[in-house]
Amino acid sequence: MAYFNPPLFEMNETHVSRIARELNIQPRQVIATGKLLAEGGTVPFIARYRKEATGTLDEVAITGIRDRLAELISLDQRRESILQSLQERSLLTDELKSAIAKAETLNALEDIYLPYRPKRRTRAIIAREQGLEPLADLIYKGQSSVDPLVEAKTFVNVEKGVPDTTHALAGARDIIAEFVSEDPMARARMRELYQRNAIVRSKVMSDKKEEAVKYKDYFDWSEPLSSIPSHRMLAIRRGETENFLMLRIHPPEEDSLNLLESIFVTGKGPAAEQVRLAVQDSLKRLIGISIEAEARMDSKKRADEEAIRVFADNIRELLLASPLGQKNVLAIDPGFRTGCKVVCLNRQGKLLHHDVVYPSQSDARVQEAATTIKAFCTKFQIEAIAIGNGTAGRETETFVRKIGLPAAITIVMVNESGASIYSASEVARNEFPDHDLTVRGAVSIGRRLMDPLAELVKLDPKSIGVGQYQHDVDPFALKRSLDDVVTSCVNGVGVELNTASEQLLAYVSGLGPGLAANIIAHRNQNGPFRSRADLRSVPRLGPKAFEQAAGFLRIRDAEHPLDSSAVHPERYPLVDTMAHDLSCSVKDLLRDPVLRQKINLPKYVTEQVGLPTLTDIVAELAKPGRDPREKFEAFSFQDGVEKMEDLKPGMKLPGIVTNVTAFGAFVDIGVHQDGLVHVSQLADRFVKNAAEVVKVAQKVMVTVTEVDLPRKRIALSMKANPEIGGTSGNAGGNRGPAPSRPMAPRPAPAAPKANDWFTEALNKSKK
Repeated sequence: MAYFNPPLFEMNETHVSRIARELNIQPRQVIATGKLLAEGGTVPFIARYRKEATGTLDEVAITGIRDRLAELISLDQRRESILQSLQERSLLTDELKSAIAKAETLNALEDIYLPYRPKRRTRAIIAREQGLEPLADLIYKGQSSVDPLVEAKTFVNVEKGVPDTTHALAGARDIIAEFVSEDPMARARMRELYQRNAIVRSKVMSDKKEEAVKYKDYFDWSEPLSSIPSHRMLAIRRGETENFLMLRIHPPEEDSLNLLESIFVTGKGPAAEQVRLAVQDSLKRLIGISIEAEARMDSKKRADEEAIRVFADNIRELLLASPLGQKNVLAIDPGFRTGCKVVCLNRQGKLLHHDVVYPSQSDARVQEAATTIKAFCTKFQIEAIAIGNGTAGRETETFVRKIGLPAAITIVMVNESGASIYSASEVARNEFPDHDLTVRGAVSIGRRLMDPLAELVKLDPKSIGVGQYQHDVDPFALKRSLDDVVTSCVNGVGVELNTASEQLLAYVSGLGPGLAANIIAHRNQNGPFRSRADLRSVPRLGPKAFEQAAGFLRIRDAEHPLDSSAVHPERYPLVDTMAHDLSCSVKDLLRDPVLRQKINLPKYVTEQVGLPTLTDIVAELAKPGRDPREKFEAFSFQDGVEKMEDLKPGMKLPGIVTNVTAFGAFVDIGVHQDGLVHVSQLADRFVKNAAEVVKVAQKVMVTVTEVDLPRKRIALSMKANPEIGGTSGNAGGNRGPAPSRPMAPRPAPAAPKANDWFTEALNKSKK
């Protein structure tokens, strides 16, 4: 929910031109966006209500400017820190200052600073203390003319720890090796070599083979760093963290040696051989380890970014899932032994009643459960029934469909991932202090059907379970990305001010948790807001917060007709003028499309308001406060298919996508165990990225290709004519369904199949 606001003084020409070039936009757009951010503007507000200023940049571009500015400012702060350190130690020269000023990346900056960085006592430092630096210079500069043995004799000094020429030459090589390691050009070219030719290699720890079986695919694995998928990199790193695998990243040693020798070995003869030995030592002991560490960090960052992108995309789809809307809902949290918790909610999601029924025990209890549910449906005028998709979910759905309810009552299975986490949360305790976990969980299931967005914002997005390796990525970067997604979704849909929860309001542009709590307190004390203008009376909600938030808040049946729309209050006078020019009221404009067609938009263009904003206003007048989410459509699983034992290879079944990963999609087909559609099985064409074909909450038709009952693995396909396996196999063995092509184009070795570890980890994350 927090946004980075770059200081105005940091918007220098270098930053502007660089960001414009990287994002392929105009410098004026960068300047305008940076200024709006610095003034406290939020991404949704700028994208929606400041289109003329930014040149109609969307949220993605504005977020890119915001984040890139943060990176460049961080780089400048590091630059200033280095300059200060050098100045304090009287090491700063004009040449060095110029080089530091020209450094465009953090790596380049650190390379320049590396020789001057305070460091522990290295072998090269000790050699310099022994007076061997002149010998190192002689050897390096005279590679074709100097006899190192002859020169080394003059540097023998027992008192300084140099008893003979062997020690003298070793010390000189240590100095040269450090020089090689700290050379900016060598480091830059080594980085390029790693980017092109480095190989990721993993091996199992010799004494951990049995314990590390879930990482069996990576016991002896190698793959180019340039093409390794995010999920594979994170899997190997997790195996290393758990002390099951050893991980190395480096190009062929011969390539590295050839590169360094081409830079530093410039002659022939004994002195050149000493330099060659120093280069080899530097590669093994210094520069090789250093660049490998950078490669590990960079590859982790890239893997994190991809995993976070996948997670964020999935969260967006889940948050923007179709809402049932305001209906009287009966929600059921299924259970066998403890029974099914039943709650009745009104159209605003308020808990009216709760009870427990037992539809899976004796005949008498089954009949009693049927009578109870039918009575609730009549008493509370139930319009829809939400059933959690956890344990006993399909059995409960079958029971409910058979008890003879009116056809008008919609029965829907609801993904209950995270409901148990919500029920034990502080938010749930505050909302339902007098009810236990089971009641809270059932309420969450019902509300999730009514409005997934409003209910899911109460959860930490990481607990929803629609990502891959979200617990292994940079937590700060993950939180920032997810906050951006949730904020984008909440503001894109709009929030009903008089019914929204504190958690939902906290994501509204310009508010945050503090102002959200103040709004709730004001609403409780003074009753519903009658107009957006009433927000100004909320404690600590100042003009800037009002400007940022007002357009995203809705008030149904408000005094002002535009308060239920996305038209910003700052444009109310403009709409009043439009109505006046047409001799009608604003309400008439909202009702009559003929009147709206008569609006001459160019007439109202000013320096502050252009055609993009005017077009948005007219579109909003046509459908004030419209919900951008797709219309709700009820979904039903295949009758008679309720458990894995009911599955047969070749079955074509309806399902709902519950998770999209880099290696495929998981689909709920109503048997308490999601099946995996491997990326190679998503379509009849080659698919590189599963997100090209499917998205979370999408309804799909799949074919069962293999069923592994002991391992609880289901292989599915979305191909027109997939290969069908059987039930005697293991749905693709230890590695899951076998792909028909590599997961990503790359040279040998062949790409791995989606393995049990991925399936198991993701299935666990959803529970």
